[in-house]
Amino acid sequence: HLQFVESGGGLVQPGGSLRLSCATSGSTLGVYAIAWFRQVSGKEREGVSCITSTNRPTDYIDSVKGRFSISRDDAKNTVYLQMNSLKPEDTAIYYCAAGLSCRDVLTILLRPYDGWGQGTRVTVSS
Repeated sequence: HLQFVESGGGLVQPGGSLRLSCATSGSTLGVYAIAWFRQVSGKEREGVSCITSTNRPTDYIDSVKGRFSISRDDAKNTVYLQMNSLKPEDTAIYYCAAGLSCRDVLTILLRPYDGWGQGTRVTVSS
């Protein structure tokens, strides 16, 4: 598995913004679709957004449409998640993972997977 380091989380007020980064070293991102996932304590991990190797973004969940934007910089081996208009329900630990397609990477949730990084914690609270 590609190993990622997630960063950029923090405490933000409702309505605020954060930009998360997902970086890998030692491997090139170029051929992979990269997805962001999140997990709230005590709940199942869910897919948030994904971007293909050809730079086509997709949102896995409706609740982030129009608020979150995923992008990639293959020269930096980094994928970003720009999160705007944050809501308390966006509070979670955010992770990223790679796959051959956005459908493929989502199947990580259906099988044993030991490639998760430490994630980055996002807390939206006043």
